[in-house]
Amino acid sequence: MVFVETFYVLVGVCVVLFLYTRTAIPSVEDRNFQSFQRTYLMVYLLGAAGDWMQGPHVYVLYQSYGMTTHQIEQLFVAGFGSSMVFGTVVGSFADKIGRRTNCILYGVLYSLACVTKHFANFWILMVGRLLGGVATSILFSAFDSWLVCEHNARGFDRDLLGSMFSLAVLGNSVVAISAGIVAQVFADRFGFVAPFDVSAVLLIIMCVIAVFTWNENYGDSSVNLGRSLINAMKAIKQDRKILCLGLIQSLFEGAMYTFVLEWTPALTPASTGETPRETIPHGWIFADFMVAVMIGSSLFKILLKFSTPESFMRPVFFIAALSLSVPIFMPGQQVPIFLGFLTFEVCVGMFWPALSTLKGKYVPEETRATVYNCFRIPLNMIVISILLQNFGMSLIFKCCSGFLMVACLAQQWVYSLAVPSDKPTATSSPEVQANGSKQPLIEDI
Repeated sequence: MVFVETFYVLVGVCVVLFLYTRTAIPSVEDRNFQSFQRTYLMVYLLGAAGDWMQGPHVYVLYQSYGMTTHQIEQLFVAGFGSSMVFGTVVGSFADKIGRRTNCILYGVLYSLACVTKHFANFWILMVGRLLGGVATSILFSAFDSWLVCEHNARGFDRDLLGSMFSLAVLGNSVVAISAGIVAQVFADRFGFVAPFDVSAVLLIIMCVIAVFTWNENYGDSSVNLGRSLINAMKAIKQDRKILCLGLIQSLFEGAMYTFVLEWTPALTPASTGETPRETIPHGWIFADFMVAVMIGSSLFKILLKFSTPESFMRPVFFIAALSLSVPIFMPGQQVPIFLGFLTFEVCVGMFWPALSTLKGKYVPEETRATVYNCFRIPLNMIVISILLQNFGMSLIFKCCSGFLMVACLAQQWVYSLAVPSDKPTATSSPEVQANGSKQPLIEDI
């Protein structure tokens, strides 16, 4: 079967690229940095594992409780809506109450969401989705915010930040594959709710390790939440590079989350006559996608040696747009569509560390977590809008390709703004490197 054979080919390519990066790119000998790297990755990957452990069995658990398709759709929409509304507020607390505290809050909220999965009650499950939506916003903002601030406060070379994010994406892909296997084993032996119990345990362990190994750091803790949101919006408005990064994140991740919902029907062959629709090996395909992400992460690290993310991400977004246009021009052609999807996942593997590096470079420290969460508002609006519509597959992929083309244009804008700029970036100023914070954008009145 093509999906199984492709997995072994991708693993071979991934190993070759990984070994190349180990030999071609000098390793960091600074023991303090190595210790810092291990400390961050241990906590972050445990948090990611708690998230990945839940993904494969959410839908089937709801089905086992007798939920209708409409009820399940409502639960998923509620999760994205919670991330957009409540997640933006709670995630923004990180700048004021501390990024480490917010990461611990992520573990607590997501653990409570796992507890709700034991109840076959729609409204209890709804509460779980709301908690999970808030937790997801924290996962995609507070961890990066803590890393960038702590990295600069300890005086490490800013160029090492890209390598750190690349390694995090690589580890995240390994964790995703491992979590999928472990979740399946527990689900087969103890039922569909068991993976959520394992997730809760991992999240609790993450919280304990974070308490004892992470320092606390802040944005501008002197302002209230409302002022912090105003400062974040002002930063986005005043710096067009930040505005472009928010646009790029919303469009690319909007296409990515939509792709997650659509790859199964796109790859499943249509039924012919009385022949039932053929099933596809979801586990193998998911593993293929994750290895492709790992390949993208290694390619990012290699390209970082020769160029900057501002430059090389332009063709990456263009290629991503072309890859998701394959189902439009070749509907029902399983192999070409699958190859296009693999290409898109390679682009995803490059996108994550590139975006994190660029946000770490341009977003001001005092409102970092708040700005990151503001970026997620239009992203969740895009996903919710698509979930609520009954679009055909061709139209959905046209939207995704269009999103990615606009992201490509926005990246070109970032490049044109960054090239002539010789001004110090938000994370390179002496005040930030020394103190991890700067003066607020809007002074307290």
